[in-house]
Amino acid sequence: MKLIKDKSNPILSPNPDNDWESLVVCNPGAWYEDGRFYLLYRAAGNDIEHRIHLGLAISEDGVNFKRVSDSPVLSPSEDGPDAGCVEDPRIVKFDDKFYVTYAYRAYAPGQYWKLAYDEVTEHNLGQNAPVVLSKNIGNTGLAVSEDLMSFKKVGRLTKSNLDDRDVILFPEKVNGKFVLLSRAKQWVGEEYGTEYPAIWITFSDDMMEWDYSTSKLLIKGEESWEKKIGGSTPPLRTKDGWLTLYHGVDDKDIYRVGAILLDINDPTKVIGRTTDFIMEPEFDYETDGIYKGCVFPTGNVIVDGVLYVYYGAADQYCGLATCQIDNLLNFIKK
Repeated sequence: MKLIKDKSNPILSPNPDNDWESLVVCNPGAWYEDGRFYLLYRAAGNDIEHRIHLGLAISEDGVNFKRVSDSPVLSPSEDGPDAGCVEDPRIVKFDDKFYVTYAYRAYAPGQYWKLAYDEVTEHNLGQNAPVVLSKNIGNTGLAVSEDLMSFKKVGRLTKSNLDDRDVILFPEKVNGKFVLLSRAKQWVGEEYGTEYPAIWITFSDDMMEWDYSTSKLLIKGEESWEKKIGGSTPPLRTKDGWLTLYHGVDDKDIYRVGAILLDINDPTKVIGRTTDFIMEPEFDYETDGIYKGCVFPTGNVIVDGVLYVYYGAADQYCGLATCQIDNLLNFIKK
């Protein structure tokens, strides 16, 4: 079972006409409503600091997207906790508001693809500086919008001293509680029950307040292609359970995609999980960008029985892969 990559890929590419998206257009959050597909994508130019923004594109068919503006719809603050970058959005909706989790840093990450794997530019601020500043740690924030074009930043969801960027909200409450998936890189070792960073699940009465001491380990890497794993897309309600895609990273730092199915009423229970990946880097736009060998889903929607998966390719492009939702559910349950 493999997702089918669209022949039009990459469906969004860097735009040389706008400096802020001239080098990178990737890792899009996705939404579908009233016959329209929305992609809230990560974008950056060719600046040394590598300051990262979010742009918006809309489509009638899910394949051919048109940018809505020559300017970002969300940018780093001028002088605040997310002054370096805003990236990797995941979209859910409650009532009539979009709630978008996004990763951020106090300082721009720099051209990280020229550094060692998973490293960014750090800053020597003295021995007493908080680690979130001195190590330029990635946190996750929440932004609220009515139209995905204008946003109110609400604040930080994660602990400042933990690198926790793959933070994803469930699209609805479960048993009256908000539900969140996270992946703190520092939660490894015997006391956490996992040798490598893994996916955790947490419940709360308030979308902004999370007691991470109550978090439960959901899944950890088990196969050779998933030494380190993290949540990728917001869970989707299906007839068989919550469908969630995740990414796995092997010992050669190649990113692939797996899927899990969680119990509708108790998402701490894993009904099924793919042992083999359902997507991997294959084509030039996935293997020859600024990151060599990466497919990284951040958005998915189900329309007329088809699962649309929107993903970042090689940290430089946006791609689309699809499948019949029932085929994937049956595969996971096996």
